[in-house]
Amino acid sequence: MKQVIDTLRANRDQALNEVIDLVRIPSISPGLPHPEAITEAANWLERRLKNAGMDEVRQLVSGEYNPVVWGRKHISDDLQTVLFYGHYDVMPPDPLDEWTSAPFEPEVRDGKIYGRGTADDKGQALMHINAVETYLKVKGTLPVNVLFVIEGEEEQGSEGLEELLDSHRDLFAADVAVISDSPFFSSDCPSVCYGLRGIAAAEIRVEGPSTDLHSGNYGGAIANPIEFLARILNDLKDRDGRIEIEGFYDDVLELSPDERKGFAKLPFDDTAFCRDLGAPAPYGEENYSTLERIWARPSLEVNGVTGGFGGEGTKTIVPSSATAKISMRLVPNQNPDHILELLESHIRNIAPPEVRVSVTLGHGGQPFLAPIDDPFVRSAYAAMEQAFEGHVHYIRDGASIPIVASLASKLGATCLLLGIDVPEGRIHGPNEMLIVDNYHRGTEMIAHLLELL
Repeated sequence: MKQVIDTLRANRDQALNEVIDLVRIPSISPGLPHPEAITEAANWLERRLKNAGMDEVRQLVSGEYNPVVWGRKHISDDLQTVLFYGHYDVMPPDPLDEWTSAPFEPEVRDGKIYGRGTADDKGQALMHINAVETYLKVKGTLPVNVLFVIEGEEEQGSEGLEELLDSHRDLFAADVAVISDSPFFSSDCPSVCYGLRGIAAAEIRVEGPSTDLHSGNYGGAIANPIEFLARILNDLKDRDGRIEIEGFYDDVLELSPDERKGFAKLPFDDTAFCRDLGAPAPYGEENYSTLERIWARPSLEVNGVTGGFGGEGTKTIVPSSATAKISMRLVPNQNPDHILELLESHIRNIAPPEVRVSVTLGHGGQPFLAPIDDPFVRSAYAAMEQAFEGHVHYIRDGASIPIVASLASKLGATCLLLGIDVPEGRIHGPNEMLIVDNYHRGTEMIAHLLELL
């Protein structure tokens, strides 16, 4: 194993240059402003996997969705198969004037590489390829069979890959799926993530008169949709943040005492947390810590409200309609389709008769939880511990990566979340960055994992 690690360290400059090359490709998927860049990035990765020594490499396409770059190295039917997942699509870089350097002209400054996609997820996907290639070249073989699945639509919901998992399941059969698309707890706190929240989104629309009305002539005589929408939103949660939808908590998997103890040991400070966010104080369900609320309790947030007049000056109207977009983060055992049904039923039950209320159900994603005592999870912990030479923590993440739950449920694979991003990595925002040392150690982590699995 020492020779593999020594070779990776000798080739660090080349590995970093590959990140720069791939990040230069503006493969933005939301809105598809650069479809030619999607093709360029997929072709780049196809060539890279061929050069890495894969037996088969191809681009899989479902309908009009972006290509999934797929590669396979089969060693023996008697070995475990490890699927390495990543994505080459990125979010738009706006607002451009807040970037210190151009988002698609990566720069290395103070031990960090800046650019859109460095952390989410091009750099982390390249860790997998470099580790497998180096192990294969040094040892002449691999201790496991390997699949690479690098998609081009994670930032839009992974619908193309979801369809391929159903229609070509034989191409994705694996015992373990490794996903490096998650952060450490902090930059000095390496962490194996074993849980993600799911998501369910919806839009509530309240309609009153057929057009905006003069508030002097009609105010007080016709229901105001903004006011009535506010009443509906107020009835979704109590003052402490507990969701009032009947049946919402019925399937929630409660935290174990050991998990609560583990969360409590993490270096987290409520005061510093709020100060960094510019928030006066923490808020949420009683009897749960902030980390427990983020990682292991469901939530409901109003993401935006529109309606009426919001320009400068005054426009005295009774607006004709108002709309709110909401999203709910879900925890293990909660099903997004069922939760959306409960939401719709609840809103219809409380809808005032003076207005027309409609609910449009949006996208959903399943939550994910891996058992900490699973042998594969323990191997992931050991691999990170060896590469980062320090104590590793088990954490959850409050965000959602819907494809993770699909890889687990559709393939029956144990999913390992081994991301090396950091909270200050600014993914999706200006000045996204990846710590260079984390990138190199992350590559070594994947090499150790190959040996440990």
